[in-house]
Amino acid sequence: MASPRHVSIGNITVGNDLPLALIAGPCALEGRSHALEMSHALVELTGRLGIGLIYKTSFDKANRTSLKGNRGIGMKEGLPILAEVRETYGCPCCNGCSPA
Repeated sequence: MASPRHVSIGNITVGNDLPLALIAGPCALEGRSHALEMSHALVELTGRLGIGLIYKTSFDKANRTSLKGNRGIGMKEGLPILAEVRETYGCPCCNGCSPA
């Protein structure tokens, strides 16, 4: 039997043999105040539950229902917001599947 594999994302390590970590956040990054409000609520919730949090939201949604649909606020505006969430609440952040 193979030994368990672990993946570290910021200060969170996930693996089948480790406690649950929640990867959650709004589908699309709408702006700074919304991201800070949502991440704060998720940090409080996961803190009460004693589990890790990886805050996930997307500043560029390539998989939208219409080609004419909004892709999001973009990397230039989105990365500083994710950095502020990480610095303010100490949780790792990712844009879709790409750690930021």
